[in-house]
Amino acid sequence: MKLVYPFAAIVGQPQLKQALLLCAVDPTLGGVLIRGDKGSAKSTAARGLAELLPHIARTAGCGFNCDPASPLAECPVCSAKPPAAQDAPAPFVNLPLGATEDRVLGSLDFEAALQKGRQTFKPGLLARAHRGILYIDEVNLLADHLVDVLLDVAAMGSNTVEREGLSLTHPARISLIGTMNQEEGNLRPQLLDRFGLMVDVSAPQQPTERSEVVRRRLAFEADPAGFARRWQPDGDALRAGLAHARAHLEATQMPDSLLSFISELCCEFEVASLRADIVLYKAARAQAALAGRAQVTALDVRDAALLVLPHRRRHKPFEQTGLDQEKLEQLLQRHQETPPSAEPAPQHDADEPQDPQQDAEPDQGEGGDTMIAAAAPAQVGQLQVDSQPRTNAASGRRSQAQHSATGRYVRAVPDEAPDQLALDATLRHALMRNPEAFSVTRADLHRKERVGQQGNLILLVVDASGSMAAAQRMAAVKGCVLGLLSDAYQRRDQVGVIAFRGNEAQLVLAPTRQVEQAHAALESLPTGGRTPLPHALALAGEVLARSPEQLAPLLVILSDGRANVALTAGQDPWREALATARQLAEAGHAALVLDTETGFVRLGQTKQLAQALSAEYLPLDQLTGEYLSLTIRERLGR
Repeated sequence: MKLVYPFAAIVGQPQLKQALLLCAVDPTLGGVLIRGDKGSAKSTAARGLAELLPHIARTAGCGFNCDPASPLAECPVCSAKPPAAQDAPAPFVNLPLGATEDRVLGSLDFEAALQKGRQTFKPGLLARAHRGILYIDEVNLLADHLVDVLLDVAAMGSNTVEREGLSLTHPARISLIGTMNQEEGNLRPQLLDRFGLMVDVSAPQQPTERSEVVRRRLAFEADPAGFARRWQPDGDALRAGLAHARAHLEATQMPDSLLSFISELCCEFEVASLRADIVLYKAARAQAALAGRAQVTALDVRDAALLVLPHRRRHKPFEQTGLDQEKLEQLLQRHQETPPSAEPAPQHDADEPQDPQQDAEPDQGEGGDTMIAAAAPAQVGQLQVDSQPRTNAASGRRSQAQHSATGRYVRAVPDEAPDQLALDATLRHALMRNPEAFSVTRADLHRKERVGQQGNLILLVVDASGSMAAAQRMAAVKGCVLGLLSDAYQRRDQVGVIAFRGNEAQLVLAPTRQVEQAHAALESLPTGGRTPLPHALALAGEVLARSPEQLAPLLVILSDGRANVALTAGQDPWREALATARQLAEAGHAALVLDTETGFVRLGQTKQLAQALSAEYLPLDQLTGEYLSLTIRERLGR
């Protein structure tokens, strides 16, 4: 058995360790999200926690981790005979990023079906993690179809399987521990809110602390068993503290005045989700229990708020994450100085158990924490974005990708050389063909047909020349890009910008999902000069040709249709622009041309450009970043 680096031996990171210990004291908190740079002990701490978790009672051989006091009726082990409870470590299950839905949810046990002739459910990772921890490394890279599964399970506390003739619901009360590096993308808000606590970590910046980290790590690698023995007393003390805190958690009381303080904090920091109030109550109570106190204090609420509220705050792009600690201290001081109200406060039973389904009720649907009403752009139609399937189409949130390698299993089709075998359909076909002498031939083979979601590459080509309204166009493009990137991770989109002015076009923003990168690239974009439209279209073709196959491209051109710089000396720039546009159309790239021409006399060349591109044409009478991003989103069918 491979030894795990001891939790007690981790140097520094007090907030990280505190968050994990609180999650261990009260599993209904929902888990911990650990954000930070590479090499900052995220995974080490999460795995070390597993060694401290109090053991659970379970029946040997049970694949559902049933509680012996209330076993699942469908469990073949626990229902066959009275459960014989054994002391066992709490589950700590790793969810691989590439796991299939069948592996996570569970599926039909085909071995039992063939040998015994009856349908039997084979539990998945969610059943294995019941009453324990489900650990997801790089959770922000998790495929969307698995994120959707986790959202359902986290909300209901159970896993429902309806597939391959099976209908079964089993408990799946799990604590999520996820790690992520923000440089690789953000997390969907719906899943972010499901993590009860969140902590940002970074590598130590003090030389003495860094050297101690290295010293301990080298000692562990040289002699894992000896290192573990050396830290065992500290680990035993932590384990005993967790067991004591769990035993006294329900008896830990919270004064009514602190419930008002919790609500005040959530309102002051503009937290929309009511789950924050509930989790903050639970976290403060767990902190008091862990400290061995019978009553929660305002300091417990303050410390818990640093873990519960930062990832639930509404914040603008580029605004620093986290809480304003000075403001938090002021609110704490104001609460401590305010005398208790003489008016009777509503009574709350601190010992009343919380139902996971009740925790989920405050949401108004998926993503219901934030509701934004906006006027729809004028003359909005539907643009058909490249619906041709591409090889290895990946999951996204806007366009549907047929023949996806991942995603929802929707049907089985005959295929003598399947890349993903549909075992259920294959066996059914073989049984129907010859029920008395069962055998499987190549003619029985079926392939799984999956439907995923495909992201988009949105490439904006904008005129930055000295023509009229150039500055307005650039300001609108900047606002549009930042708006599109605000949900680029959830929708698997990338956004790029080509600006053309002077004698050439320039890729000022390579396709990206990173808001910070876009902000830096678009901070100051010069305008003025001539209009090299053919150069811009040629560069757009090169960028789209290099785009990932799993992204459906959308080319958005903002121009007044003028062109006065040719690709080849002596040629007509406008004819070159139309010829290049036709080449882009032949390549099958979906396009949208937005006419920014102003003035009483208009040449109408932008409409000719749209015809050459086989693109939708839309005149823009008003141009703002919000209007532009709404227009593009409508064209993508959002």
